[in-house]
Amino acid sequence: MDFITGKTQLTALLGSPVAHSVSPLMHNEAFRQLGLDYVYVCFDVNEDTLPQAVAGLKACGIRGFNLTMPNKNKVVELLDELSPAAKMIGAVNTVVNDNGRLIGYNTDGMGYMQSVRDAGYDITGKTMTIMGTGGATSAICVQAAIDGVKKIHIFARPTSRFWDRTIRLADTISRELPCEAHVHETNDAQALKDAVAESALLLNATSVGMAPHTEESIIKDTSVFRPGLIVSDVIYNPRETLLLRQAREAGCHVFNGMYMLLYQGVEAFRLWTGKDMPVQLIKEKYFSATM
Repeated sequence: MDFITGKTQLTALLGSPVAHSVSPLMHNEAFRQLGLDYVYVCFDVNEDTLPQAVAGLKACGIRGFNLTMPNKNKVVELLDELSPAAKMIGAVNTVVNDNGRLIGYNTDGMGYMQSVRDAGYDITGKTMTIMGTGGATSAICVQAAIDGVKKIHIFARPTSRFWDRTIRLADTISRELPCEAHVHETNDAQALKDAVAESALLLNATSVGMAPHTEESIIKDTSVFRPGLIVSDVIYNPRETLLLRQAREAGCHVFNGMYMLLYQGVEAFRLWTGKDMPVQLIKEKYFSATM
């Protein structure tokens, strides 16, 4: 819609920081293209203020909202129901208000795996290494296992509050899906070198390297890079993180998190509206400058 009415349905993004987000452009353009009386806005909300924000939005009858860092895990305890995938993952990035009941979903994994295919790669039957313990890590690991990845190495800090949950997630994946999942300590340099050596893809699913801290990289030993290795980042601001630049200079194939953002949003849009986002138009208008 080109204007807000008394019946306009609200959708939103809750996270911190959110000022850089492309999501409002993407969703509002899709609403306009389809003539839907919806609007999408951003709220800078962290884990401390999330409970009040969710309660307030629920009371106001919000149609649904997205969660980004650092809220994907915390929001789980604030919802009335979780989808089966969100329950396994333990994190939510999309919430639907179903007549006063807040239902949590996770579209991150689907979004990431579609972004891999969009970048021109097939990692079915192969091994991947992923850095991180947050909600994005969990979602991507589960979806990668469902999509046929043979083995997943997860590197995390033992001091992380999600360490135990990551161990349980790896056990669940190995037990219930046709995939081996192993958890290692981030500072185990030899384990990281060995894991990347047998991997087709290395992914940073942490916020390390995100603006404004663009001088940081999750990988300290750049000797793990090799020509032909696919190196990916869930970060899209900056478009090329230090990790991706170092990997590109070492002859790796690289891509950022822009298409993951696009495709997780496509599924969220469908959950809220029951309509298909005009993906090609949105991609050309807002994602044409991706790596």
